[in-house]
Amino acid sequence: MIAEFLDTQGNAGIIISISIILLAGFLCTRISKKLHFPNVSGYIISGIFIGPCVLHLIPSDIIQGMDFMTDIALAFIAFGVGKYFKKETLMKQGGKVMIITIFEALTAGLCITLSMVLLFHLPWSFSLLLGAIGCATAPASTIMTIRQYHAKGNFVDTILQVTALDDAVALIAFSICTALVEFMHADQTLQLSIILLPVVWNILAVFIGISFAYILNHIITEHRSDDHRLVITIAMILLLTGVCSCFNISPLLSCMVLGGVYINLSGNKDVFRQVNNFTPPITLTFFVLSGMRLDLHALVSCGLIGIVYFFIRIMGKASGAWAGAKLSHASTNVQLYLGLALIPQAGVSIGLAILGQRILPTYEGTMLSLIILSSAVLYEMIGPACAKLSLKLSGSIQSEPQHKPSHAITAHS
Repeated sequence: MIAEFLDTQGNAGIIISISIILLAGFLCTRISKKLHFPNVSGYIISGIFIGPCVLHLIPSDIIQGMDFMTDIALAFIAFGVGKYFKKETLMKQGGKVMIITIFEALTAGLCITLSMVLLFHLPWSFSLLLGAIGCATAPASTIMTIRQYHAKGNFVDTILQVTALDDAVALIAFSICTALVEFMHADQTLQLSIILLPVVWNILAVFIGISFAYILNHIITEHRSDDHRLVITIAMILLLTGVCSCFNISPLLSCMVLGGVYINLSGNKDVFRQVNNFTPPITLTFFVLSGMRLDLHALVSCGLIGIVYFFIRIMGKASGAWAGAKLSHASTNVQLYLGLALIPQAGVSIGLAILGQRILPTYEGTMLSLIILSSAVLYEMIGPACAKLSLKLSGSIQSEPQHKPSHAITAHS
């Protein structure tokens, strides 16, 4: 009823819909806070309630029209992750992070691929793409949880660096698997260039991010006002995201590099603080939209395959993180609890699922998309709680955050 009314109101309907999304997200965090759940869980649940499967307060056309918010939110989140790639920190534990990331990502992907082939006798093409997508970890909800509880320390730095590198590994793995799948579906000779081209594109994404970081550092001088610094930074992040999207290059990787190179060039964290204060409504909208996209009927159609994927990925991430941490002689906390913080999966995985759907035959492509979309939202619901548990067990949370009236709808509320 409400959705039908808003659908006929043009721009007014869009504005009211945005207001409903923000208010629903805020109100659900009041409940999640009482239950000691992270805010992200409240955002996801609010999206399910106001979405098409329950109350249907927002028209489907408006939900689809807000897809660009996903790109914007992930771009800002990726930029924020970049500040944790300071040279001093990388020199201290960069090798360990790389080993852990490769082990946890590829172990999860390999377990998923083999389970699909051996247990369900599904085609290698489907299984490879599902495994590659399963490598990805969404940093957004984990970062929001870290911010909410003001967690700090070596364990937190490791989480942030692993989740940041994780998407790069997933993108490269998916690109290589895509080339292999296309080779399986076509009568052609497998050439080295087919496998190396995705790697080249990701290297290009890194160079684009570095270039934008130097430009940003040159433009933002000591004499710029805070307002101008914020405006310039937002403009550069959006421009970088748009440029990468035009050339089908991952804006996530580029925005991470932008943040990482800029913090090392300038040493200035004020810009990151300003962006962090600007983005809460954007990130809230992103997570509410994720909840709204959950098709409850799709969970039934995925059946046993979806359930196996859901649990195998968690087991693969946890065992891979433990093995990588053990091999790299990381701290005991990292060995025992890192896997709990690597559960969330959205953003990159959803984008890759859409790409994979185009490559596979209709039935397999639809099943791939349903498994990823449905499981991604479920991961986002339990992920923040698991991340909080890992932070608490590792001693990274000193005390529960106190309510601050001036931050009513931010990640810290």
